[in-house]
Amino acid sequence: MAKLTKEDFISALKEMTILEVKELVDAMKEEFGVDPSAVAVAAPAAGAAVEEGPSTKTVVLKSAGGNKIAVIKIIKEVTGLGLVEAKGIADNGGNLKENIPSEEAEALKAQLEEAGAEVELV
Repeated sequence: MAKLTKEDFISALKEMTILEVKELVDAMKEEFGVDPSAVAVAAPAAGAAVEEGPSTKTVVLKSAGGNKIAVIKIIKEVTGLGLVEAKGIADNGGNLKENIPSEEAEALKAQLEEAGAEVELV
């Protein structure tokens, strides 16, 4: 018997009815003891874990919002800047912290947003 290529198999599947495909899946379960639909669902989930994105982020202040004093306090605390420098960032926006771990960036973003600031992670 000649080996069936992937392209031939897919072409054959395209010509099958849904009932025939279901019977094929059931036969594969019985023959190989594996549910092909479970494998198809697990493969994208495994690939998604790989595509999480960059492990470091930059926290960018877009706007201090209505409660600027609270935002200035947070900026001073996390950057170690003086009051004048922290106020300058709160007034003008800009990068607060660059290339920090994603978890730390998310926590800082949440803290600033809770104080009323508009923040972006880059």
